[in-house]
Amino acid sequence: MLLSIRQYGDPVLRTPCAPVEKVDLELNTLAVNMLETMYAAEGIGLAAPQVGLGLQLVVIDIPAEEVNEGECVTVNGEEKPVRSIMPLVFINPKLEPYGEQELCTEGCLSVRGVRSKVSRPNRVKATLHKLDGKVLEIDCGGLLARCLQHECDHLSGLLFTDKVSSAAKVTITKRLKNLLHLSSDAH
Repeated sequence: MLLSIRQYGDPVLRTPCAPVEKVDLELNTLAVNMLETMYAAEGIGLAAPQVGLGLQLVVIDIPAEEVNEGECVTVNGEEKPVRSIMPLVFINPKLEPYGEQELCTEGCLSVRGVRSKVSRPNRVKATLHKLDGKVLEIDCGGLLARCLQHECDHLSGLLFTDKVSSAAKVTITKRLKNLLHLSSDAH
């Protein structure tokens, strides 16, 4: 079932999320619906607040064409191709970004039509709790590292627009104000 993706200006996007306390059929169904919604919107990641829920739940699926040839991720100490762990569905993540800062263009399904360069560490160590109870200890770089940071920011009430440089903020401010205007018209 497709869910409605909340847009810039919606207070749920600015509210820190509660940890998931129990995994049940309802949560599993929500995860499936989030994946379906993300695919329909042509995204690669979606966090629960983006569909109006203040839970620490994230889905990510990086398409094969977005993964560099031979790109691997370390999962529980074992090197694996990035695509072998997709889609990633997890709750209550713990992230430790590290490495050099890297500037890349980001967009967001909740900030339609706005893209801007964001500086983030180029690697991440993450502890991700899957819905089946397994825990993944991941060490990665590339698009997966960026996507993990972007989606997990949502769980803290942060958007990529909060992380752009002052100069970039000047260039996107008008578009963000327009999105706020559209958001208030919808309510």
